[in-house]
Amino acid sequence: MSQHAVRHVYGPVPSRRLGRSLGVDLVPFKTCSYDCIYCQLGRTTDKTTDLQEYVPIDCLLRELAERLQGGLRPDFIGLAGSGEPTLHVRIGEIIAGIKRLTSIPVAVLTNGSLLWRPEVRAGLSEADVVMPSLDVGHQATFERVNRPHPDISFERMVDGLVAFASDFKGRVWLEVFVLANISDRPDEIARIAAIADKMRPARVQLNTVSRPPAEASALVVAIDTLKGLGGLFSSPCQIIAESPAEPPAGVIESSSPEDEIVALVSRRPCTVEGIATGLGLLPNEVLKHLEVLSAKGAVRVKRRGDLPFYEGLMNR
Repeated sequence: MSQHAVRHVYGPVPSRRLGRSLGVDLVPFKTCSYDCIYCQLGRTTDKTTDLQEYVPIDCLLRELAERLQGGLRPDFIGLAGSGEPTLHVRIGEIIAGIKRLTSIPVAVLTNGSLLWRPEVRAGLSEADVVMPSLDVGHQATFERVNRPHPDISFERMVDGLVAFASDFKGRVWLEVFVLANISDRPDEIARIAAIADKMRPARVQLNTVSRPPAEASALVVAIDTLKGLGGLFSSPCQIIAESPAEPPAGVIESSSPEDEIVALVSRRPCTVEGIATGLGLLPNEVLKHLEVLSAKGAVRVKRRGDLPFYEGLMNR
């Protein structure tokens, strides 16, 4: 496996929300405006609201072009990964550059914390889908669950969500991440639903813990409970759940499957089946590569219940 190549393009990821999504990572590992207790990548190490060119866009677009040259056709190009993508000061230029390369729709997965800034809203204007988060209904649970940067109050964050949704010409899919004993009370969800009514998203997607979280206090909510809470929303509401692995849509042409595996699981911890589905590999082949990577110290296993998830260590 290459020890020096930094990959900003990873996957495709088998996504519950986007099908097969080819990920584009715009910031260094755990550079974020939040430090969410449920984050599958662990604690935030650089909590910031500073907009910077964290990744050179020429390098990023060149890497994406190379990945697409082999005929790879994911369902979406997803701007997401190791941290908060809207921290990249040139995200608008990145989206425009992607659209010059391909007709594959662009989705931005964001925590929504910076949408109160006009320049951030403008940068997302040409995306096809923007997927912000709204996990709580007031300041106290905001501080408990999302642990935001001091610059971001709950009111400021909500004002940004509403302002963005009112002007954006594409689709807004609002994710609500629900935690047992914290945000699963009907009164808390009703507050979130009232904010969603102001946004009028194309869909609301209720989510809960499925991968090992940053904090043990982030507990899973039963699917039946989520279904009941979904009835509080006026917009079409979906319950997001891990889908059974499906046959891969295409095999990745890669001279180094181990590099592809590390790039994927460093952004999104996956099971063997998830890696196989995303990268178009056979499960037995994935297991052989994981044995090598484990011996090198490039990946490790974290369990959620009886289910093993592999996560990369290249950024830790």
